[in-house]
Amino acid sequence: MTALTMPAQPAEDASPRPVPWRRMAGVTWRQHRFALAGLAALLGVLAVALWLAGLLLHHAYAAAAACPAGSLACADLVKTFNGTNGFLANGVILQVIPVLTGAFIGAPVLARELETGTYRYAWTQGIGRRRWVLAKLVLLAAAVTVCAGMFGLLLSWYYQPYFAPGNQRHGLSEMTPFFPALFGLHPVTFAAWTLAAFATGALAGVLIRRVVPAIAATLAAYAGLAFAAGGILREHYLTPLVTGNPNVPASAWILSQWWTKDGATLSQSTLHQVFDSAFQQIAPVVNNGSQKTQAYDNVLQYLTKHGYTQWTRYQPGSRFWPFQWLEGGWLVVLSVLLIAATVWLVHRRTA
Repeated sequence: MTALTMPAQPAEDASPRPVPWRRMAGVTWRQHRFALAGLAALLGVLAVALWLAGLLLHHAYAAAAACPAGSLACADLVKTFNGTNGFLANGVILQVIPVLTGAFIGAPVLARELETGTYRYAWTQGIGRRRWVLAKLVLLAAAVTVCAGMFGLLLSWYYQPYFAPGNQRHGLSEMTPFFPALFGLHPVTFAAWTLAAFATGALAGVLIRRVVPAIAATLAAYAGLAFAAGGILREHYLTPLVTGNPNVPASAWILSQWWTKDGATLSQSTLHQVFDSAFQQIAPVVNNGSQKTQAYDNVLQYLTKHGYTQWTRYQPGSRFWPFQWLEGGWLVVLSVLLIAATVWLVHRRTA
C-alpha cells in the first residue's frame, strides 16, 4: 500500500481538537490583563481614599452623636460631620464606576476583534465561535462582578453614619436607605449593576462591531436602564403601604403624600391656602430654623384636630434588603440574557 492508495483518515481526525478551557482562560487573561489591571488599580486607589475618608467620617459621627444636644461645642461637632466629604455624601460620583466598567471593558471585549478582523484567526485555531465568546465573557464577567462586590462592601461601610437612627434628633445629616443615589452602592446591587453594564457593553460591541460607537451605545443604554429602575420600577417591587398616621418612620421611603378632609382630596392650591391660614393663626412670626420646625409641627397638629388627614404612601425601611435582592436578582437575570444573546449573535454571524 502506497501513500497514493492509503485510505483517508476520518474527518474528525483531520480537524483541530478543541482548545482546553484552561488554555482559553490563559489566552483571555493575556488579551485583557491590562484592562483588568486598570480596573483593579482604579478600585484600589478609590478604596484607599474611601477608607481614609471613611475613618474621618465615622470619627466625626461618633463625636457628634455622643455630644449632649444644645451646647455650642455640640453644634460645632454636628456642623463638622455635616460638612465632611460633602462631594461623596450623595453618592452620585461613585455611580459612574459600573457604567465605565461596561463601556471600557465590556464594549471593547468583542468589538475590537470584530473591528480589526482578528476573530477569524481565533475561529480557525480549534476554539470555535461559542467557546471563543464564552471564554471571554464568562471569565471577565466573573472578574468584574467580584471586584465590584468587594468594593461595594467598602461603600456600605462608608455610608453607615448617614443611615443611623436618631440623626434627625441630633441635627446630623440623615438619609433613608432607599436614597436613589445610594441604593445602588451596596454590595448586592453594585455588583449586579456592574455585571449588567458589562453584559450591555458586550452586546453593543457585537451589534455595532466598532469600539467607539459601542462605548457610546453602552453609556446611553445604561443611563436609560438606571433611570427606568430608579424612577419607575423600584418602588413597585413590593406593594407600598398607605397610612394616615403622620409619624412615619424616618427610615421609610416616602413615595407620595396628600391631604383629605371629609373624604375629599385637597388640591395643591387649597392646601396652600389652608397652611397659610393655619400659620398666620399659630406662628405669624418665625425667626430661625428650630422655630420653623416647631411651628410646622404645631400646624400639623392643628389641622389634624380640625378634621384634616395627611396620607402617606411609602415603603418601610424593613424592606431595604428584600429590595436589594430583588433588584440584584433581575439584573443578574438580565445580564445572563444579554450574554446569551451575545453568544447567539456570534454563532449566527457570517465570518
